[in-house]
Amino acid sequence: MLFRFGYIYAHSTAVIIIIIIIIIIIIIIIIIIIIIRDLEKRTYMLIDVAISGDRNVIKKDAEKIMKYKDLTIEIQRVWNVKTKAIPVIIGATGTISKSFRKYVSNIPGSHEVKELQKTAILGTAHILRKVLT
Repeated sequence: MLFRFGYIYAHSTAVIIIIIIIIIIIIIIIIIIIIIRDLEKRTYMLIDVAISGDRNVIKKDAEKIMKYKDLTIEIQRVWNVKTKAIPVIIGATGTISKSFRKYVSNIPGSHEVKELQKTAILGTAHILRKVLT
């Protein structure tokens, strides 16, 4: 069976392969870790920024907190500073958890949730455009 995408005709197996690739790309997690150190207040912030699949946002949130729990305790013990792990997890289509705003408010500076969501969506659109062309 042939499917039509604009001027492109594709067999059903090609369509299925493209859909599988899109799903894999959306599920792939993009992770960035940022460390903010304040010498005057003697504090460290471990900010873990991740873009995940929309269904995994809440699960990733809890996973990141547990993942960095031992590290924050070790940093506090070794360097005698206050340490806080802040997970910033956004779904590929901009989905956020209920505690997202609380976590973002702990990060120094002003951050708009809408702008963060927009960035995640634009990144997903960019990846999809690359795959589909």
